Amino acid sequence: MRISLCQGLLTGAIILNLLILYFVSRAQQQMMEKRKELGRGSRRAVRPASPFGGALGVIGGEHGGMAVEGHGRGPRVTVILREFENFENYVGDVANSFLRQRPELPFLAVTNTFPYPPLVLPEGARLLMLSPSPDQPPQAHRPEFHVQTEFVLLVPDGVELEQPRVFERLIKELEGEGGGPVRLVAVPVLARSAVQCLHLRVNLKEWTATYSSAISGSSGSVCTALQGDAVVLIRTEDLFNLSVPLGHPLFPALFVQTTLRGWKVKLLESPYFSANHRPLFSSAHNQWKADTRLKEATGKLMRSFGLKRLLLPEGKEQWFGCTKETPRCFGTVQDDTPDYLYLDRWTPPCCLRALRETTKYVINVLESSGVRYWLEGGSLLGAVRHQDIIPWDYDVDLGIYLEDVPNCDHLKNLDSGSLVDANGYVWERAVEGDFYRVQYSEANHLHVDLWPFYSRNSVMTKDTWTQHKQDVEFPEHFLQPLVPMPFAGITAYGPNNQRAFLELKFGEGVIENPQYPNPVKKRLDRSKL
Repeated sequence: MRISLCQGLLTGAIILNLLILYFVSRAQQQMMEKRKELGRGSRRAVRPASPFGGALGVIGGEHGGMAVEGHGRGPRVTVILREFENFENYVGDVANSFLRQRPELPFLAVTNTFPYPPLVLPEGARLLMLSPSPDQPPQAHRPEFHVQTEFVLLVPDGVELEQPRVFERLIKELEGEGGGPVRLVAVPVLARSAVQCLHLRVNLKEWTATYSSAISGSSGSVCTALQGDAVVLIRTEDLFNLSVPLGHPLFPALFVQTTLRGWKVKLLESPYFSANHRPLFSSAHNQWKADTRLKEATGKLMRSFGLKRLLLPEGKEQWFGCTKETPRCFGTVQDDTPDYLYLDRWTPPCCLRALRETTKYVINVLESSGVRYWLEGGSLLGAVRHQDIIPWDYDVDLGIYLEDVPNCDHLKNLDSGSLVDANGYVWERAVEGDFYRVQYSEANHLHVDLWPFYSRNSVMTKDTWTQHKQDVEFPEHFLQPLVPMPFAGITAYGPNNQRAFLELKFGEGVIENPQYPNPVKKRLDRSKL
């Protein structure tokens, strides 16, 4: 049987890919075995390809031993300074402070990109850039290849080492916890912002992280997050088991990930570290630059983690999702199943906030115009269950009397096109059927749908129908009278016998048995509610 040129090339490509996968797997396995050997025995220096040459020192070079070293082993701790500003920093001073008293310790300054002006580091300190370079191997920018010690000490900029034996105390504290939930030990930095022990709850399903105050100030306080200046010790294995081990900003990145793993941090009152630069920045302008960059980095980090809302201990909120000026957080919905449901998440809180604002606005317009309306479909179901929008719903449905449409200036002329009102809301006739839609803005298409019905022989009906479950006929007596009910932070009107109305449209037991809109595509796991 003859083999064509294309078949031969395809076969060769498959064989080449298999060989590449084999050698990559072997290299990873050998790397892990080497790390284990180095953790048990002597250490070797890691010298990645770097444009800085030897002037910046060698990670983990061979030095004389002190108590922080094991018997016959190299240093047990690598010091990492992750956060500093290029325009003003004291990284060189920090490195000198540590290496002057503990010259055997590897010291690593970590940055995303090349710092300019360039850092001036003492011998024994190295710079690691996390951004990959096309002319270097992958290990050059991956921190796990550059740390060969058992522990990592994470230090802030401007810190000073005054107590050389602090490492032993921290290691003893962490080892004393065994394999329990405490996987990090921290001590404060004096003369800086006081460190606070916080409780952090991360709810990925609701895209939200909530910080609350914890008892702090006494030695041995255990919590799930820290705020302020602190030095943190963590096992190297634990650090590099995180998805983003050295994210920026460091503490939010670190504690979001450790909280999701059920880990805790112990905050000690002593020993402590000093800060030889207070304040850290010499001018108000540089402080403003640092604050601005921190805010931008926090937003980028939270969005990458899929967190769109932070609740802070003092009651403030920070939002990282969609706004009136940006598109909504999800695209066109297919099969009544938005993309986030496939990720086991619910409607982003920024989207729910926008839906609530739009609902409040639309209802105010309808009421002031004399248009009778009622909560429909899933929105009525949410009002009955939660007094709010269903947590995974992506729009709001209102029924209206068709005969009242001419009363509303926003609705009566929509046959000739859409209307952008003075507050930026977009009123239009929906393209999917004979109903109206009010969008949050021209950029953000979160919306409230208005379903017009008219009465015929005491039955609420329409001339055209869609595939929506709520788009069916029903007796008008459900609307005589309409009754007020709490919904999405306001008082709205709904049918007078909500259970019977909902079971007519969705089936018996719909209130007690929540389910996603299209369980054929994605079914709700009620055991996780």
